[in-house]
Amino acid sequence: MLVIDCHCHAGKGDGLTGPWDTDAPLGSYLEWAQEAGIQKTVLFAAFHSDYAVANREVAKLVHQNPERFYGFAFVHAQRDRGRVLEMVRTAVQQYGFVGIKCHRYDARISREICDVARAFRLPVLYDVVGEISVVELLGEQYPDVNFIVPHLGSFSDDWRAQAGLIDQLVRFPNIYTDTSGVRRFDILQRALDRAGPQKFLFGSDGPWLHPGVELAKIAALHLSDKEAKLVLAGNLLRLISEVRAAPPRPPRIAVAAEVPTEWRDPWLLVK
Repeated sequence: MLVIDCHCHAGKGDGLTGPWDTDAPLGSYLEWAQEAGIQKTVLFAAFHSDYAVANREVAKLVHQNPERFYGFAFVHAQRDRGRVLEMVRTAVQQYGFVGIKCHRYDARISREICDVARAFRLPVLYDVVGEISVVELLGEQYPDVNFIVPHLGSFSDDWRAQAGLIDQLVRFPNIYTDTSGVRRFDILQRALDRAGPQKFLFGSDGPWLHPGVELAKIAALHLSDKEAKLVLAGNLLRLISEVRAAPPRPPRIAVAAEVPTEWRDPWLLVK
């Protein structure tokens, strides 16, 4: 059965405040993934002060082994304001990337990012860091853009956020989640029972979390073969199947107004 890890960082960051913006080496991750039977992985950058530079480094990894890796373009809603279209066009047309990644730790998602995703039909993996209220807006304002909210809404085990996301998964056809870093197995099971396996993607949050350990949670869910195929690969493949290399006409991109960034340092809030 094909297994795709939809959530793995790669490359060096330049912040030196923690693992998330210092270094994401793939050496041990690839050994662990092979042992676990994971054949393909979605890569995106570690946190960085210039995501154009970081995406270029990820692209080198993808091009070295295109049968093994997919690439997502990391963007910053504030620092990259006004150039998201240019960055994503480069990522799609030159690097062959198939998605966008952004993080609330950097800045809140913007219309600019969502409009560019719509233009290229790219899924957006947006870590809301427990701020699930925005998912309501994304589901309503961009029903034609698919959003993957990782960690069931919270890497830091905010059970309120995770439980709240379940309702949004049920109500909005374009809202998905991944299983990376979800430690409350009871909530994961409840979410899958209510929203269905078609809303879940397997992810590890490598290279810092062991992909084999994360994959064991999927086995523990006792899915049918049909359900497991969706979670382990089918849902991701469906989401990236409609990516287009260029918009049919120049897209109208709303550029976000500048908003003060709320930086948070603790590891559990960041990843």
